[in-house]
Amino acid sequence: MQDQKKMTVTQLTLIVAVNMMGSGIIMLPANMAQIGAISLLSWLITALGSMAIAYGFAQAGVFDRKAGGMPAYAEEAHGRSGSFVLSYLYYISLAIANVAIATSALGYLAPFFPWLNSTPVMTMFGVVGLIWITTLANFGGPKITGRIGAITVWGVIIPVAGLSVIGWFWFSGETFSQAWNPKGLSIMEGLGSSITLTLWAFLGMESAAQSAGAVENPRKNVPLACMLGTAGAAVVYILSTTVIMGIVPNADLANSTGPFGLVYAQMFSPMIGNIIMALAALACVGSLLGWQFTISQTGKLAADDGMFPKFLGKVNSMGAPVIGMILIGIVQTVFAFSTVSPSLSEQFNVLVDLSVVTNVIPYIIALTGLMVMMKKEDVSPNIYLRNSVVVIIAVSYSIFALYASGAKSVVGGVLIMMTGYLIYGFMSPRFELAKLNTKTMKE
Repeated sequence: MQDQKKMTVTQLTLIVAVNMMGSGIIMLPANMAQIGAISLLSWLITALGSMAIAYGFAQAGVFDRKAGGMPAYAEEAHGRSGSFVLSYLYYISLAIANVAIATSALGYLAPFFPWLNSTPVMTMFGVVGLIWITTLANFGGPKITGRIGAITVWGVIIPVAGLSVIGWFWFSGETFSQAWNPKGLSIMEGLGSSITLTLWAFLGMESAAQSAGAVENPRKNVPLACMLGTAGAAVVYILSTTVIMGIVPNADLANSTGPFGLVYAQMFSPMIGNIIMALAALACVGSLLGWQFTISQTGKLAADDGMFPKFLGKVNSMGAPVIGMILIGIVQTVFAFSTVSPSLSEQFNVLVDLSVVTNVIPYIIALTGLMVMMKKEDVSPNIYLRNSVVVIIAVSYSIFALYASGAKSVVGGVLIMMTGYLIYGFMSPRFELAKLNTKTMKE
């Protein structure tokens, strides 16, 4: 009877795919068009690397005795400091990602409100406005936020997945060939210049392992669902970005602030294009609304665990950690100001690169904890070897993604991480006192 209440592998696979496909894809065709269709090759590398990362997290979720997610995986191999730095970096990476999502939403709103894209300053104020509107909307608690996000996400998924199927009727081989390599890049240059863009669309795959307790036969089904869900999202990503580059001329696509609205307008009519633009904008705002709550909850959970300052864990009568929401809203505003660029596309690229760096470092820290977890579980040599190979592939890909992010983004990520170590210096005495008290009580 209990198993009937748990998710099947099919249900979990769909959840994994939907969670990943949110707003991550919505601006990518325009940004990839600036490199050329040669950038599509990076999807293949990213799909392989992302499936390795997803599988590694799925295995960690199965062996994790604390059910504490990535911070718990990190603590296994790197101690309390590794767990803290991971939590801090992941927290900041979500803040940066939220600014990128707000930028995506603004790109789809701009055709309806042209002044939003009139100058870099107006764009910046538009992004900040969306950040604070969605922050304040979360003061009412999680119930409404969850319902809105569950509906609006389909405003992205349906047009993107639909284009993957029906778009081929409008596909032109000539248009695609003209878009292939307008800058004359080598294969490695094409891969390196777009790897962070494609990885951006897969960020969030680590959340799949958190459902292990609600799934039938988790040791088998969680890794399977992670792999199938990631592979399914990869297919939709590859097909949709390929077909759009064979419909819309490369120059038009590269200059678009709403690529999916543009392609539907060309396939059907401007009115249909506007409908898609409105749906995509709504989906991005809904996604931003949900992520604003997620990031505040991430801070609250870390505060409850003693990792972050206690004030981040305080909630109002509706269960919303308002102080934490205001603080992370200020952080996002700082990132919006500091990444102001001549165009929405350029600002999006800057944010994506920095978000990938601050997200991938936690991936590396967490995945390397799997070795300790497997030893504690005394797994068979075959399982240890298989998972070790997967971790090597996942971490190697993550390191390549860091390299491809560019020196500026890597330096920015390292500076953010070093600030985290400074914060940990002030937080660590409480951890040492807690250990000392525990040891005294045992004696």
